[in-house]
Amino acid sequence: MDNILFWLVPVASVLALCFAYYFHKQMMKESEGTPQMIKIAAAVRKGAMSYLKQQYKVVASVFVVLVILFSIMAYGFHVQNEWVPIAFLTGGFFSGLAGFLGMKTATYASARTANAARTSLNKGLQVAFRSGAVMGLVVVGLGLLDISFWYILLNAFIPDEALDPTHKLTIITTTMLTFGMGASTQALFARVGGGIYTKAADVGADLVGKVEAGIPEDDPRNPATIADNVGDNVGDVAGMGADLYESYCGSILATAALGAAAFVSSGSVELQYKAVVAPMLIAAVGIILSIIGIFAVRTNENATIKQLLKALAIGTNLSSVLIAISTFGVLYVLGMENWFWIGCSVIVGLLVGIVIGQATEYYTSQSYKPTRLVSEAGLTGPATVIISGLGLGMLSTAIPVLAVVVGIICSFLFASGFDFTNVGMGLYGIGIAAVGMLSTLGITLATDAYGPIADNAGGNAEMCNLGKEVRKRTDALDSLGNTTAATGKGFAIGSAALTAMALFMSYAQQVNLSAINILSYTTIIGLLIGGMLPFLFSAFTMESVSKAAYSMIEEVRRQFREIPGIMEGKSKPDYTKCVDISTKAALREMIIPGVMAVIAPIIIGFLLGTEAVGGMLAGSLVTGVMMAIFMSNAGGAWDNAKKYIENGNHGGKGSEAHKAAVVGDTVGDPFKDTSGPAINILIKLMTIVALVFSSVFIGILN
Repeated sequence: MDNILFWLVPVASVLALCFAYYFHKQMMKESEGTPQMIKIAAAVRKGAMSYLKQQYKVVASVFVVLVILFSIMAYGFHVQNEWVPIAFLTGGFFSGLAGFLGMKTATYASARTANAARTSLNKGLQVAFRSGAVMGLVVVGLGLLDISFWYILLNAFIPDEALDPTHKLTIITTTMLTFGMGASTQALFARVGGGIYTKAADVGADLVGKVEAGIPEDDPRNPATIADNVGDNVGDVAGMGADLYESYCGSILATAALGAAAFVSSGSVELQYKAVVAPMLIAAVGIILSIIGIFAVRTNENATIKQLLKALAIGTNLSSVLIAISTFGVLYVLGMENWFWIGCSVIVGLLVGIVIGQATEYYTSQSYKPTRLVSEAGLTGPATVIISGLGLGMLSTAIPVLAVVVGIICSFLFASGFDFTNVGMGLYGIGIAAVGMLSTLGITLATDAYGPIADNAGGNAEMCNLGKEVRKRTDALDSLGNTTAATGKGFAIGSAALTAMALFMSYAQQVNLSAINILSYTTIIGLLIGGMLPFLFSAFTMESVSKAAYSMIEEVRRQFREIPGIMEGKSKPDYTKCVDISTKAALREMIIPGVMAVIAPIIIGFLLGTEAVGGMLAGSLVTGVMMAIFMSNAGGAWDNAKKYIENGNHGGKGSEAHKAAVVGDTVGDPFKDTSGPAINILIKLMTIVALVFSSVFIGILN
């Protein structure tokens, strides 16, 4: 029965890819609209694909260096498993592929969403959301397919007779963690590079176009408009897809490794196998039920933002309830010991994800008081807008962090049978809670990828002069997208905290760290360096956006100054030049933050040892989670505060309050779309790197 159940994993992954293909085909059947709409969509698509190809070339060179290093360690010095270099490559490849397919779909969907909005709000929502679902289903489908492939392959090729039976599964799960490192490395470059690209264009377009020239957002007279729309796709679709791909895979792989370790001393291969397979099966069931939730999303004409949010929530909540019920059935049929309480740990993860999502929505949606207070601060100028947004971002860390804390406590106690001494199963419970949180990723990511599609649809409608009614509908969809994007980032950060915790525990078990001595000078050094790294990483990425935005601002000003007839609509701006500026800046500036995340744990491990690395990982986890939540929510609030004013409040578009809110939004752009969301990848990547190199650190110490 156990072996039969396992095959549900590859079947579910293939099913996800089939439905992704179905939704893509349905979207492609929709009309792209007028010739002008088709032309603009083609320009955005060309720019996005051009950038992504160049980004992948740069990332490929980094992967070549790392694969050579892993190969030397595996085949030369024999301090790594021989499968590690190949697993690392496949992780990076599938992460990049998920982002590529999702972004390609998004660039075809934007004009079709704008055209559908000419018919009705519900039609526009359907096209945008189901196009976003392609991203969600591709991520979970490719992720689970890669995991099941490697499990089958390693189980077949690692000989039973050469190892203790329980040791074999430990080797398999720790080796599989390596492709999680490949996925995390690719995700970090995708997030950072895409974030720099999109925010350089966005800042240039907003400050010069909206503030200085006084023209609307997405106005075709703005030279940075096409680059801004390209950036939405490379940052918020390709970047987010790669980000959550590695979170999804990382949580499953870390939990499987913890499950293998929990029963390694028991001598029972059966119990160990069930613990390894359980997170894969929960993820598989989550895929099937997410598909059901996707079909449940629909709305009415003239719906408010709250009603649109409710429409999306119906789909997500339906999937969550069905997963919660089915989890117990899966664990019972699998025959796991303590199946009921382990199922409760999964439910804890789901609930923590919901709490984080709701908290993020409360602090970032224009439908609620916090964001409205930020917009009100615009009446007294940009300084008060920024101060109010910073305060809101800091305040917003409390609920998600407390939710994660409660989740860790409850999941540990449930899985351990309320026995504090049963550490192995307790840690397994924390890992499987992370799996539970991400089990709805198919539909959760759909709501996130929907955002940039709706944003681009609004840009297309504005540039093609589709009329006030259509623009009203696309604005409603775009505003909804701002909130769902913020919720998605909050969800990603929350899952990162639990996943990084599970990976950290896997590292501790791998290097035989039962405890970390906080009084040891090496541990203190590690803690301080780890706590500093998210700040240093944010500084690098913020400065990168600033440099790129400066070049963009100067170029937009130059075109307004030197090309006659732009403001009158008689001359066409040079969009290509702005696209080139963002592309070159993103490719140049993403290298240092990306490389830093890989080499930091290696340097600390070589110089100070395994305990110092443990301190570094703990320090980066604490400050990284806080920074990520603070920056993402502050940025989301500033963005929606601007939207709230644009809807006619506090003087509306062009008012002094609006100009102040635009400045706040400009500051928030790199907060929420570059530095904040990339930090959660940073903390996971450093943990996986430490885990992969753990055998090397131990070898040096011995």
